[in-house]
Amino acid sequence: MTIQAINPVDNSIVKEYTMHTAEEIGEILKASDKAFGSWRKVSLSERAALMRKAGDYLRDNKKEFGTLMVREMGKPIRQAIGEVEKCAWVCDFYADNAGEFLKDEPVESDASESLVVYEPLGTILAVMPWNFPFWQVFRFAAPALMAGNTAVLKHASNVPGC
Repeated sequence: MTIQAINPVDNSIVKEYTMHTAEEIGEILKASDKAFGSWRKVSLSERAALMRKAGDYLRDNKKEFGTLMVREMGKPIRQAIGEVEKCAWVCDFYADNAGEFLKDEPVESDASESLVVYEPLGTILAVMPWNFPFWQVFRFAAPALMAGNTAVLKHASNVPGC
């Protein structure tokens, strides 16, 4: 089965994609769970370095990604490039601040020591809308990945390239 990205301006087919089978989806979920076992052990500083690289990649390719949004959803190019730049910013933000967000918090209790400790949860499934096809993903993915989780994305069917 395939899915088509259709340009809303002229109804031309931007690109056709083959959808994953149920078996492939199962393998993707297994791979994500397996990756979680090692990803959760990656240091916060290493995760931050990778997140900054993701932000750099977005900035370096903002025109290409912006053009893709224009073609798949009809977003004005200026807004599309701005959306990619905002995604790069969120990568930098979580790379810079995740350590503070995730640090242990002492709490008062009857015990000799009590803490709120933030631990990775596992694979997080994200189901995303179409209207901000890059931003919705990165505002979810950056904090989830920085916290040591893995992620599987089900994006909106009308923006499969994004």
